[in-house]
Amino acid sequence: EGQILVDGHDVREYNPHELAALFGTVPQKALLFTGTVASNLKFGDRNADEAKMWKALEIAQSDGFIRENPEGLDAPVAQGGTNFSGGQRQRLCIARAIMRDPKIFTFDDSFSALDFATDRALRDALKPITRQTAVIIVAQRISTVMDADQIMVMENGRIVGMGRHEELMRDCETYREIADSQLKNEEVD
Repeated sequence: EGQILVDGHDVREYNPHELAALFGTVPQKALLFTGTVASNLKFGDRNADEAKMWKALEIAQSDGFIRENPEGLDAPVAQGGTNFSGGQRQRLCIARAIMRDPKIFTFDDSFSALDFATDRALRDALKPITRQTAVIIVAQRISTVMDADQIMVMENGRIVGMGRHEELMRDCETYREIADSQLKNEEVD
């Protein structure tokens, strides 16, 4: 039922390739391709220069470990990215999505492999580039979505709460229980 509008147009009216081009998607399972760091980033923008790649890596909190590698952007990526840790793979996938300059970012539990400090730093670095975009985050961590404009709480496949963090803390028992189990008292309020 209903419809989803992008720029005022029903998504069903879009050519599938045009619709896909509007999204920068980071799946739950970080998927890197055999090649180099640069070739993986260029899946987001095949014409990107080094400056754009380094900026995306910086926003995704990946520039540090890539700069530490003597090969830098030419560092090899093994099949599936197995030569990187889970958190590094996830951040490289986020950098690839940033390279697309999308109208809509979708992060499917994309921050769960990150420690809390990196998660926070990455989301703070994303803010300036997402001011004019829609950002959809699927997350299990309350700290990842606390600052969202709209949070939908799902339980057993049903929406049981919707609103901002403060509203859900007040009005949604399920959200409050999750927050209480995950956050320190000073973070909850």
